[in-house]
Amino acid sequence: MPEPRAGWVRIRVRAFGLNRSELYTRQGHSPSVRFPRVLGIECVGVVDDAGGTDLTPGQTVAALMGEMGRAYDGGYAEYTLVPRDRVLPVRTELPWDVLAALPETWLTAWGSLVDAMDVQAGQTLLIRGGTSSVGMAAASLAKERGLRVLATTRGAAKADALRANGVDDVVVDTGQIVEEVARVVPGGVDALLELIGPVTLRDSLRAVRPRGIVCHTGLLGNVWVMDRFEPLEDIPSTVRLTTYHSGTTSAERSTAALQEIVDGVAAGRYRPNVERVFRFEEIAAAHRFMEEDLGSGKLVVAVDA
Repeated sequence: MPEPRAGWVRIRVRAFGLNRSELYTRQGHSPSVRFPRVLGIECVGVVDDAGGTDLTPGQTVAALMGEMGRAYDGGYAEYTLVPRDRVLPVRTELPWDVLAALPETWLTAWGSLVDAMDVQAGQTLLIRGGTSSVGMAAASLAKERGLRVLATTRGAAKADALRANGVDDVVVDTGQIVEEVARVVPGGVDALLELIGPVTLRDSLRAVRPRGIVCHTGLLGNVWVMDRFEPLEDIPSTVRLTTYHSGTTSAERSTAALQEIVDGVAAGRYRPNVERVFRFEEIAAAHRFMEEDLGSGKLVVAVDA
């Protein structure tokens, strides 16, 4: 049981979502993380001790990011202690497992589409890495905003899951998608959400129309650095390249966005895309499921604290 601390909120964890960053840390790809460490960059639950902040015991909250599970212990726990600025109060009657599927995944998708790319109704959006939890969330958000959505998958067997999530056109990703995208959208798409990372970024930049935009958000390809990146050569003229990470968004803005997302899920406008719910004692099996890329949505762990 973590000791109370001024300015920090102790949360009774009821559920948490799994994320690739936790998988990468477990595999040894996070050199800044010092062990022992409780992993988990997000969780949902109730305030147990408010640490002298404006929150109150019993209040429903989500906590995420800000070095949670990396510089200090995270959400893979029955109770966790998190700085107040990483805690988002939320009003909802959603089940814990559904709520747990939303914070990191949906706020990442929201920040990429709304804050980084400012997508607009009538535009075309390509999601590269479409069957990931962020990709599925981004598709739901984009369709609600009136965009035509394309999404990639490496396996044609997952195409039906993408279409069921509202995707208009599915592109099988062989590592080179420019010609196929041009066939579906002559001239290239307006916006592209890059969730694979440096391994496909050069190709993605060429799938966008002039004055279009690419947002590099994910690292599903398990590669962090692009070798011999030459901007004048690798970025087509007039195509814009940006990125999104949660540190650029204030807690106040994130709280408002999460509440809108939660309300949208409750109203049926958005699909939470929960692939599977594991029990707390099944965490190792959950990581194996994630590592073997068996699903096309969010994996959630329910905690009976």
